[in-house]
Amino acid sequence: MIPLIDPRRGDLEDDASSTKRRSLLSLAGSLLAEVSLPKLLLAWTLLIVLPSLLLGLTPLVVTGWLETLSRKIADPLSGLWPFLLMAAVLVVGWLGGRPLFRIAEQGFWSLNGVAVQPAYALCRELLRTLAEHVLPRHDAASAARIRAASAAAAGLILCGLGVGLALLVWPATRWIGHVDDLSSPIRLIGQSLANACVIVSGYLAGAALVWGFADATMDQPRDLPAFDRLPPDARIWRVAHLSDVHVVGERYGFRLESGRSGPRGNERLARVLRRLDAMHAEQLLDLVLVTGDETDAGRSGEWAEFLAALERHPRLAERTLILPGNHDINVVDRANPARLELPTSPAALLRKLRTLSAIDQVHGDRVYVVDRATSRLGGSLSSVLEIHRKAIGRFADVGSLRLSAALAKVWAEVFPMVLPPATEDGLGVILVNSTAETHFSFTNALGVVSSEQVRALNAVAEQFPRARWILALHHHLVEYPRPGATLSLRIGTALINGTWLVRQLQSLGHRIVAMHGHRHINWIGQCGRLRIISAPSPVMEATDDQPTCFLVHRLAAGPEGQLSLLEPERIEIEGTKVPSRHSTSAVV
Repeated sequence: MIPLIDPRRGDLEDDASSTKRRSLLSLAGSLLAEVSLPKLLLAWTLLIVLPSLLLGLTPLVVTGWLETLSRKIADPLSGLWPFLLMAAVLVVGWLGGRPLFRIAEQGFWSLNGVAVQPAYALCRELLRTLAEHVLPRHDAASAARIRAASAAAAGLILCGLGVGLALLVWPATRWIGHVDDLSSPIRLIGQSLANACVIVSGYLAGAALVWGFADATMDQPRDLPAFDRLPPDARIWRVAHLSDVHVVGERYGFRLESGRSGPRGNERLARVLRRLDAMHAEQLLDLVLVTGDETDAGRSGEWAEFLAALERHPRLAERTLILPGNHDINVVDRANPARLELPTSPAALLRKLRTLSAIDQVHGDRVYVVDRATSRLGGSLSSVLEIHRKAIGRFADVGSLRLSAALAKVWAEVFPMVLPPATEDGLGVILVNSTAETHFSFTNALGVVSSEQVRALNAVAEQFPRARWILALHHHLVEYPRPGATLSLRIGTALINGTWLVRQLQSLGHRIVAMHGHRHINWIGQCGRLRIISAPSPVMEATDDQPTCFLVHRLAAGPEGQLSLLEPERIEIEGTKVPSRHSTSAVV
């Protein structure tokens, strides 16, 4: 009997969160209809209103404290408490050290992610899109100049808007505080919010200007002009680069991003791994690198499916490296993009710990963690996690808030993970976590790389001065020089501090190649001296009957410590026959 609705083919419900089947306007309408207003109000208060109040109160409190200090400084006894308060602040800062700095840096980049980057990226990409449609076709050099000019213009526009807003709000501000203000704190709320508005607007103006001219003056990304030639008698490493496999937990499950525009279930990944295993039997692979989004939403069942698929190929598993992507960490609810979670929710940390457990299971005994005290490689990931094993298991069972702070610290301090080179001049891999802290499924795609990770990365490079490196992360460092990409892809998926990171990596020159995923497309290019490789997704952007591909890269030990990038091998995975909507075959 012909089924009225074939459950294997999915239906409208499978497209609920799909950016491939639904427009952003349609998704935004669903958000407004389904969002939890009480939770949104509470999250807004915790994440925006309270920090704004504290920011606006800071100049009032500091000036009031200085006034009291200057008034009582002549009397050592009555003026003792301001000194004690200052001493207490210094002690807290000293003892808090790195955790407080980590919180401050996270808050700083969150501010950039909310107030600066989206507005700046939107303005910049609107200008670039306009230039692509208005100006005639141009060569790579002209395209680079247009990209630079668009960045500078976007910075100037945002700077003007920020200054204008600050001037508009300025009359409602007050910057000098008095002790008497404590008798009527309610009156300070409006002034504090006005102060915060001016501070954030001023920061927006300055940061957008700096950001725009930093983008404009840096080496613009370009397609790689040519691959390197194989040096004579050079050591060659073969690296299979996979990314964004988005494993689901159901046999016929669809990915939340693609909906019915993508493949069903995990059969495509199984075929990719079988093909890799056969290739490895013919010619050895040195590494299988999966740069994030191993799962579609970081759920336990999805990780179980991914690990089970890998365990069927033990020869691949023993040379596989994985790292977290935004879908592994930041998707609050795969069925409802309007779902958000509070900062105190244990669910976000639980997704991180699931990911960390999977990473440990795949290669915990092969990668090492940087010891922050010595700035050198310390113990293996497995040895570092072993002392937290009971706490992690306990948290997974009960989600205790008491355990959250300690385990969140573990997550922050195990990155970057390092697969050291086998020899002094060999090839090593540095695995970086580029996922940003978000609490909303609809904003899950932004990324950031902390300065703490970059310092550790540089320390590892100094420890192995003759080694070559693969820097592996999930998010793309720069927007590709490809016209025609949709605006939503250009502004909603970026690495917030990508320009800064590219500048930091220039010092490693041709010793390093950056490999990432996230955008699901194949691109090989360079930004200055840094070569950048984007992996196509072998399971996304195509339905079951369409082919997909992945690349096996060949890296070679070049002269004078250079890592040569040879022409890769493109492996195509053919599509499979899709049962007709009117097929009479039985549903299994």
